[in-house]
Amino acid sequence: MKRLCVFCGASAGLSPVYIEMARTTGRVLAEQGIELVYGGGKVGLMGALADAALSARGKVIGVIPQAMCAVELDHKGLTEQHIVESMHERKALMAELADGFIALPGGIGTLEEFFEVWTWAQLGIHAKPCGLLNVHHYYDLLLNFLDQQVVANGFVEAKSRSMVMVADNILTLVEKFRAFQPTDIRRALTMKQS
Repeated sequence: MKRLCVFCGASAGLSPVYIEMARTTGRVLAEQGIELVYGGGKVGLMGALADAALSARGKVIGVIPQAMCAVELDHKGLTEQHIVESMHERKALMAELADGFIALPGGIGTLEEFFEVWTWAQLGIHAKPCGLLNVHHYYDLLLNFLDQQVVANGFVEAKSRSMVMVADNILTLVEKFRAFQPTDIRRALTMKQS
């Protein structure tokens, strides 16, 4: 596992625990020799994540749309910064560059990015691990909704739901990623349609 993509908020959130976990995540990835791919911003959790990885001598690769550079939200000190035309291009390049995906706390953009890569895994477009870093129980209600509503009502198979790994600290999540075995979901989907 050479590179992990981390989705997270451009806001710091209201509790200092979120920014601290972003810093810890950046530092731990660097210490583990894992390159960071992220949204290329300098503010909020994104900025804290990148700065911590860089301070720990890690490699940090940003991918940011030109429109965000125009309002000076881009991080100027990264190992690599890819400037793209659209959010669609941003997500596609981040997915291409990374060997797995982690979501820290964030808003609708973070959720949208994570759900897209999870959907791609479910469809067999990639076979990379997807995980939620459940900082301070941030994702508890979402996980309950997925289990008690989405899976329970038959909109997502339990096998697809189990693709999402969850941990409350980055080292545990990295270990889960290292032990990851891709699910042959395409076969499961084909068999269901037969």
